[in-house]
Amino acid sequence: MKHQNDLHHWLNLLRVPGIGPKRFMSALHHFNTPQSVMNSALKTLTAKGVPQNVAQAIVDTNDNASQADIEWLKQSSIHHIITIADNAYPEQLKSINDPPPILFAKGSLSCLKDPQLAIVGSRNPTTGGRDNAQQFAKHLAGNGLTITSGLALGIDGFAHKGALDSLASPTIAVTATGLDITYPSKHQKLADFIVENSGLILSEYPIGTPVKAPFFPRRNRIISGISLGTLVVEAAIKSGSLITARNAMEQGKEVFAIPGSIHNPLAKGCHRLIREGAKLVETAEDILEELAPQLQTFLQSPIENSASNTDASYEETTQDVLSSDQRLILEAMGFDPVSIDRMVVQTGLTIDVVSSILLLLELHGHISACGGGQYVRLNTSVTP
Repeated sequence: MKHQNDLHHWLNLLRVPGIGPKRFMSALHHFNTPQSVMNSALKTLTAKGVPQNVAQAIVDTNDNASQADIEWLKQSSIHHIITIADNAYPEQLKSINDPPPILFAKGSLSCLKDPQLAIVGSRNPTTGGRDNAQQFAKHLAGNGLTITSGLALGIDGFAHKGALDSLASPTIAVTATGLDITYPSKHQKLADFIVENSGLILSEYPIGTPVKAPFFPRRNRIISGISLGTLVVEAAIKSGSLITARNAMEQGKEVFAIPGSIHNPLAKGCHRLIREGAKLVETAEDILEELAPQLQTFLQSPIENSASNTDASYEETTQDVLSSDQRLILEAMGFDPVSIDRMVVQTGLTIDVVSSILLLLELHGHISACGGGQYVRLNTSVTP
């Protein structure tokens, strides 16, 4: 499929009643470009398998159907419309069963290239659930993960807030309305803050699309689709967040769940997911350890970047590229297990910074986790 840089034809096709992502992509497969689809006769469309009612809707669609979308795009430099043929379109999303052919975005597109973790859960969480969502998000964002959620009340909102609290990584909110509408309206300030802090608001729906119940479950496939994994914090048996988790499973992504009391109805959904194969997690470190192989492809290695064919020894090279904070951490470690808390006290660094550095050092074989939140140095040739 060749992208013709003719955005309004893409948008006109998107606005055809009854088209949907699968029919949109099928039409592109048969006709190559949206313009060819929109310019085809009724008989040609039906001959290619387009249902009669959809074919008629294509023929009847006004050439100016996408005017509202184009006007919105022109309003601001942080307004974006991305087609599946664009380089900015998330690669992970292309591989799901029914990827959205077009994404509307407000904010910084660069965070779509960052490693993401979805955090979802109940709209009416317990106090513990709210705290877990915010603290897990803060810690994970502090370790380089972009937190993705749905901007809903409850767990979603606290996940976004926790990511923002980290001051380290942006957060992405995937909505189920047009981007000219913020739902829920109570989260307008949160949405603005996300954008102001290098984050992104994302939707597959055209400008002006109102709140409709069926759109929310469909939105969830995008949340899981652009993420390495999904964490469910609290969820009842019929919670919509279980849809996100099952989407993640179907997409081959990791699913994590926080257990709770057997008497808490908001823990039952998490317990079901764990029985179905989700990974039980008690700390953010559990998630980081599980995702370490995938994160390694995203994290830049200062050691690898320094590789050269010089005669310098490994020790000298490593000393040159280790940051001052990394050296500080190694100085605080001996060859006996030491806890994160002790390293925080000895270095004066925050626990988020210490955890992030420990992950990097572990990925490059300088230290090893030995359980109970303790670490030990491995490489005797590395001198802090």
